[in-house]
Amino acid sequence: MLTIGVEEEYVLLDSAGMPVPRADPVMAEAGLEPSVEGAELQHELLQCQIEVATPVCTQLAEAAGHLLRLRRALGQAAEDHDCRLASCGTPPRNPRSPDVTDAPRYRDLSVRAPQLVAEQLVCGTHVHVAVPSRDVGVAVLNRIRPWLPVLVAMAANSPLWNGRETGFASWRTVVFGRWPVSGPPPLFADAADYDRRARDLLAAGVARDTGQLYWQARLSDRYPTIEVRCADAQLCVHDTVMLAGLVRGLVGRAIADHDAGRPVPHWPPELIQAANWHAARYGLTHTLLSPHGSSRPARAVVRELLDHTAPALERSGDLREVGCLVERLLERGTAAERQLRAHREGGLAGLLELLTADADPAP
Repeated sequence: MLTIGVEEEYVLLDSAGMPVPRADPVMAEAGLEPSVEGAELQHELLQCQIEVATPVCTQLAEAAGHLLRLRRALGQAAEDHDCRLASCGTPPRNPRSPDVTDAPRYRDLSVRAPQLVAEQLVCGTHVHVAVPSRDVGVAVLNRIRPWLPVLVAMAANSPLWNGRETGFASWRTVVFGRWPVSGPPPLFADAADYDRRARDLLAAGVARDTGQLYWQARLSDRYPTIEVRCADAQLCVHDTVMLAGLVRGLVGRAIADHDAGRPVPHWPPELIQAANWHAARYGLTHTLLSPHGSSRPARAVVRELLDHTAPALERSGDLREVGCLVERLLERGTAAERQLRAHREGGLAGLLELLTADADPAP
């Protein structure tokens, strides 16, 4: 069975919905592992953000248990420091100049792109799935890239920016798209081609390290995994688990197709970029571009994704759980839709109630 690991990014909010730079005391209070290489807690770019990482997991229930434990520990620690933990792609309000974490790579980023850093108040969900080799990992990237916009739409949870509706379901996707290396990954010939092109980007000075290659799916430098990072942070663990299951299903299906010698689906870069923008704009409320080349109702494309991954989900024992969670999402709407309803019905207070009522809102 392919192992998985999940990373989630959170933001700390005060009672008025403003992000507050209290990551250090909250992390210290939480009683979890210190923020060192491989630990559960990690610093993020801004001091109002915290990132967590699960251990390597074989079962979705195992990943869910770790995420619940981490959210609850951090949620309690945040309350002890007069703020609240929120899991959303963008916060309700934006400080004019957020505090940058005091680390060399973050200080360097703030010098090189000050306005981008000032507006990089976004949080995501990253799913790692083990692959047997880097060459297989590249084959997986080539095969899953047409499905990334569908995941963007399903995971949309950032419809507001500085208290205003953006008209986008995933504004985080737009914010991240402003970096020089971002969005859906290109096609690669093999791992050597991937590494050569990554070196060329570093040599050109558009990124200082491979961590700044912000493709929505990429090879991990630290682990024998691919990392899918296109999803917004999710309101509840159940939706994170759904996404983790679908990503593992996509990877499992891609490996099976690669081993069977099936052709790699080819999407022109302009089409996949347009599909990604369209998914960020509408979420699941309109149409999506199917990887088979047609514009179809979003719900139909989501079920197409479920059908595509079903054989791999069956092998991992995840089909029933992931299928139920997908149907739940289609019934309730995305987190972006829930945010908009809360904001329109209750204003900022209603939105904050949704975002901070619990570290893991009930399913």
